[in-house]
Amino acid sequence: MSNQKQQKPTLTGQRFKTRKRDEKERFDPTLFQESIVQGLNQSGSDLEAVAKFLDSTGGKLDYRRYAETLFDILVAGGMLAPGGTLSDDMTRTEFCLFTAPEDLETMQAYAQVFNKLIRRYKYLEKGFEEEIKKLLLFLKGFTESERNKLAMLTGILLANGNISASILNSLYNENLVKEGVSAAFAVKLFKSWIHEKDINSVAGSLRKVGMDNRLMELFPANKRSCEHFSKYFTDAGLKELSDFARNQQSIGARKELQKELQEQMARGDPQKEIIAFTKEEMKKANLSEQAMISIVWTSVMSSVEWNKKEELVCEQAIKLLKQYSPLLKAFTSQGQSELSLLLKIQEYCYDNIHFMKAFQKIVVLLYKADVLSEEAILKWYSDAHVAKGKSVFLEQMKKFVEWLKSAEEESESEEEETD
Repeated sequence: MSNQKQQKPTLTGQRFKTRKRDEKERFDPTLFQESIVQGLNQSGSDLEAVAKFLDSTGGKLDYRRYAETLFDILVAGGMLAPGGTLSDDMTRTEFCLFTAPEDLETMQAYAQVFNKLIRRYKYLEKGFEEEIKKLLLFLKGFTESERNKLAMLTGILLANGNISASILNSLYNENLVKEGVSAAFAVKLFKSWIHEKDINSVAGSLRKVGMDNRLMELFPANKRSCEHFSKYFTDAGLKELSDFARNQQSIGARKELQKELQEQMARGDPQKEIIAFTKEEMKKANLSEQAMISIVWTSVMSSVEWNKKEELVCEQAIKLLKQYSPLLKAFTSQGQSELSLLLKIQEYCYDNIHFMKAFQKIVVLLYKADVLSEEAILKWYSDAHVAKGKSVFLEQMKKFVEWLKSAEEESESEEEETD
């Protein structure tokens, strides 16, 4: 074995020297800010040039570390202190969102700047969303014009999918709501959002984050009514938003009513009491009888645990519906309500496969219990049915409908003979 020491391997290759100023600029917050401000001043109001500057500078500066600083400068021209005021001791630029013209076209152009920046540097997505949440909490510290620009921009960003509608949580801040800042901001925001998309797209985004039933919370508790909301947003030119909120409140009221009905049935409350309560709630919520019979049907059919065996389900359904036929009868005093009930039965039997064979038996039972009239059944059979399971259910009802028609003809001929 050799006594010579083994030579350690060495790395070869070119060594790149990094200028100390570059390193300092990259990791020093003050130099970072000065670099961004200088670049924006050189680009001026040319937003295409701004976008190119931000794109190229991301390789030199640490956007990840100083995301908040970057977004503060782009929006307000400098670093924001708590509350939304500009820090006095920091460099500023006059070329930012808050100093731009207050019009939709300019805000769309700014939205493109942010969109390009975040698409280029994906890691900024979360930081950008956090920045918007923070800015919304700082609204009281901004001027009316600055709030309007931020609202328009936020609406466009929401429409483009750059940020989630969950950022709207910041608008439910107690102080912002109390002073009417949230509602005024929401008007501008929803106007630009709906302008970019439509109310259906807005509604979908709100539902996705559970905000569809919280719009009333933009107002103080003493003004949190459907009437006030509707007037405020309709007067502001947002009737589609007020209609959406009214519809959501109605859906919420229906769900609550259905839940209460199921609880009353589970307790075994007398049907007279259930009917009286339901009629009172129907009046309060301004619901039609057609809407009410749908709620009652769903409540009844959701009040039991259904048997897994198809042959036993029919028997169970007949027993249940026989029990609650007085409740169903109380809300089918109109022909249109009877048709609504028939359509609910048709849809239910189609959607729940074990009930496919039970449709005819259910209809006959409700006919015998005076819940459904022969006129309603004949109307449904001839032209008021829906497509769901149409051929199966019409075939099931064929003999009974023929019997109804013959009975009707006999009745008519007897009346003629009497005359």
